[in-house]
Parts: sequence; structure tokens; C-alpha cells
Amino acid sequence: MKFYFTCFFCLVFIVGFSQEKTKTSTLDISYFRGNIAEHNSDIAHLIQGHPEGFILSWNRKTFGFNDWEQRYNYPDYGVTYAYQNMKNDVLGNVASLYAHYNFYFFKRNLMFRLGQGLGYTENPYDKEQNYRNIAYGTHLMSSTFVMLNYKKERIFDRFGLQAGFSLIHYSNANVKAPNASTNSITLNLGLVYNIDEQPLEYQHTLAENDGKFTEPIKFNLVFRTGINESDVVGSGQFPFYVFSGYADKRITRKSALQLGTDVFFSNFLKELIYYKSVSFPEENVSGDEDYKRVGIFAGHELFINKTSIVTQFGYYVYYPYDFEGQTYLRLGLKRYFGKKWFAAVTLKSHGAKAEAVEFGGGIRL
Repeated sequence: MKFYFTCFFCLVFIVGFSQEKTKTSTLDISYFRGNIAEHNSDIAHLIQGHPEGFILSWNRKTFGFNDWEQRYNYPDYGVTYAYQNMKNDVLGNVASLYAHYNFYFFKRNLMFRLGQGLGYTENPYDKEQNYRNIAYGTHLMSSTFVMLNYKKERIFDRFGLQAGFSLIHYSNANVKAPNASTNSITLNLGLVYNIDEQPLEYQHTLAENDGKFTEPIKFNLVFRTGINESDVVGSGQFPFYVFSGYADKRITRKSALQLGTDVFFSNFLKELIYYKSVSFPEENVSGDEDYKRVGIFAGHELFINKTSIVTQFGYYVYYPYDFEGQTYLRLGLKRYFGKKWFAAVTLKSHGAKAEAVEFGGGIRL
């Protein structure tokens, strides 16, 4: 990913969005510099300099013409492009593209941005050419970033400033080993440009009893799938299948609580069990252990328009082979199509150790 390509991409991005005839948009660009956190001692040799780069974002403002916008204090939504020099020849440079939301607090002076997307590294692991890069096992990775900024718009004419902290995470979620991943903790300083001459007025039309909301218990059926690999480099990528059923109860317009069960068919575990039984007899793995698992979980769903954020904490009640512990986490996004059907992209992990990115769909009855 050459520097000149990055500059060209940014120029097209800025020109393209500047020509949109919208009265509710902003552009912002921030320079950042920081450190790679040593969340895993295995990546200590990859932490050499202070990563730096820039974050370029287009934001569509909301003014409360839809009820959900008022409930969330008139957030922005948009797209972000980020470019990061990891200051390490082994890691190389990473470019990423995200969809994001901006949420505002303290009279809209404090902005919290949450983005989810894909990253591309020019220099992933290669057993011959780049065997030291155990952080990135593939060119294409999932990426999450958060930004907490003090933001002030229209300080002079249409220009404003923002400054604060950013966290950028890159991981392929064990789609292919190795996958130690990186987390960059940075300081950022940026410029904000308002495309519109004057902002629209914020709407205040919610009913006084809008916070009162009741809904019967709903039942959900979900199927998830994908591919992943164990931590043994070269052991192979295998499909997995997850069948889930759970009940949820909306406690407010924004939130629902969940309780349910998962059944996991993880074929990479079948291969790992066989590998351990042959290669490490001291671990007392017979090779006959069942690769299937069953878990129960409790969760929370945060509804934002037709999108929701899902957080679940699970415990394996059927756990014949010990892999990364008996508890698991799931975090991800759902998108509703109508009132019943939805698609979901979620990350399943054991603590900070990712197991898989799950792609799925389901129905809420």
C-alpha cells in the first residue's frame, strides 16, 4: 500500500464528498501518534517505534427528524478511512475503512466515535519472507476503532478543531493463523470542516412518555457460520456452524435483555484434537474427544434505528475438550430487515483471545 496511492485515495474521497449537495455533513481529518499496547508478550519484538498516521472521516449529521435520533442526542453517522505507519518493517503499513457513529455528551463538546470495518496490511505473515509477523496472518483483517475527542465546530467560519484519544485494533479473528493482533493507543489532533453554511435546527418532538415502552418476550432463532484455524500455523482452515436459540425482553426502547443457548460445531477443533493426540502425548489427549460444545449465555442488545449492538457472555455446559477456558464472549452488530428478520456479524472470543468472526442471520418471533 504505497504512500502515493494513499494520497490519491484521500483526494478522491474529499472531492467526492465535497460535491455532495447536502446541508448536513462535515469532514474531519486528524493526525495521530502513539504506542502499540503489549497485550500479549509474544508481540514484544514488534513494538519498536511510535505508530503514526491519519484518520479521514465524512459525517452525516442528524437533527431529530426520526425519533431514534432524539433518543441518542442527535448522533452523526458516516465513513472513515485511516492510514497507519506501524514504524516497524515487519508490520509494515495498514490502511482501513470503517462505518461509524458519533455520539455526543456535555453539550456536544465531547464526542465518542465507534467504528467497525476492514483493514489491509501490505506485509502479513509469510513463513519464508516475513515469519516474525505473528500479529497479522492475512492481508485483509477486521478492525475496530474508538475515538474520544473534545470537539468544537465553527471556531472560524466553517472550520473547527478536535483533539483526544484513539484506539485502533487490527485482527483477522483467527480466520488464519497466526493472529496475535495489535492495539494502537494514540493521541490525535484534527481539523473539522462544515460543508453546510448553517446547521439545521434540532427537533424536540418526542412525547413525554416516550421512555415508557413495553413489549412481549420475543424468541429468536439464529444460524452462524464462517471459517477459522487453530493457533497452530499451517493446521488448515475449516468451516464452523453455530445454532442459537434465545429469548429477549425489551426493557426500554433502547435495550433488551437476552437468555439462551448455543450449539457449536467447530471443525478446527476436530483437527486440533487429532494433532494434540499425535504430537503431544504428555497432554493426555486420546483423540476421541468430542469437538462439539454447548453453551448457555446472557446478553444485552442496544437498538439504534435498524441496527443494534449485541453483547453476550456465555458458559459451556457441554465441554468435552479444554480449549481456551469454559467461558466465552460475543460482541457484534445486527441489522434488521423489517420487524422479524435480521443479519448479524459477531466476534466470538475467550477473553481477549479471538476464536472466530461469525456471519449469520435469524428471525425474531
